[in-house]
Amino acid sequence: MGHKKLIRFEAIKSFPNVLQYPEGMQGKWASFFGNDNPITIELACGKGEYTVSLARQYQDRNFIGVDLKGNRIWAGAKKALDEGLKNAAFLRTQIESITNYFSDSEVKEIWITFPDPQLRMSKAKKRLTHPRFLRLYKRILQKDGFIHLKTDSPDLYNFTLLVAGLYDLNVAENYNDIYTQPGIHDDLKIKTYYESLDIAGTKKVYYLKFNIAKEIPVEKDIRLKLLLTETIS
Repeated sequence: MGHKKLIRFEAIKSFPNVLQYPEGMQGKWASFFGNDNPITIELACGKGEYTVSLARQYQDRNFIGVDLKGNRIWAGAKKALDEGLKNAAFLRTQIESITNYFSDSEVKEIWITFPDPQLRMSKAKKRLTHPRFLRLYKRILQKDGFIHLKTDSPDLYNFTLLVAGLYDLNVAENYNDIYTQPGIHDDLKIKTYYESLDIAGTKKVYYLKFNIAKEIPVEKDIRLKLLLTETIS
C-alpha cells in the first residue's frame, strides 16, 4: 500500500463523519445526525462527489456515502468536514453487508453512481443492480423510495433494463444520454471523477430511476441467467 493511502487510512480513523464497520447502527442514524430527516445513501461512492454535492443542495436531508476503499472515502469526508456539512457522512463497509447497518425502511433513496459494471458474464452477480443486491435494497428502502443508477456503461444500463422488465420494477425515468435531454434536474448534473474518465468510451451518460414495488422472486434468477447467455451467444 502506498504512503499516501496509509496516511489517509489513518486520518479517517479520527474523522467524526466516517464510520468503519460500525456495530449497532441499524435504526440509529437519526441519533447520529441529530435529526429525523430522510436518508439518502450513495453506494460505491468513490470520492463521494454525489454525497457531498447533494448534502450541499439539500440541508434538510441526510446523505451517507458507502464504499470499501478508505483512501477514496477520505476525499469526500474531508471535503464535507472542511465545508461544515453536518448532513454528510461516510460508511466504510462492503455493500453486500448493507442490511447490517440500516433497518427496514430506514433509507429514502439510493444512488448508484458509475459503479464497476462487472462486464464479464462470470461476474454478473457482482453488478450492483443484480437481483441479489436489489433484494437487500428493498429491505432498507422505503416503499415509495427510488434507486438512481447513473453510468457510462451501456452494458450495465441494458442489463438493468433487462432486470427491470423481468422483475417488474417501476421505471420512473429512463435516459440513454442525459446530456441530450432538455432541462435535466440539477441532481443529474453532478459530475464524478469516474464520469470524467469515460472508461466505457461512449461519451454518454445513462440514467435510470426506478422503484422496487414488488417482491423479487429468486426463481426468476435462472431465467435472468438464460437471458444473459442468449445476449452474448
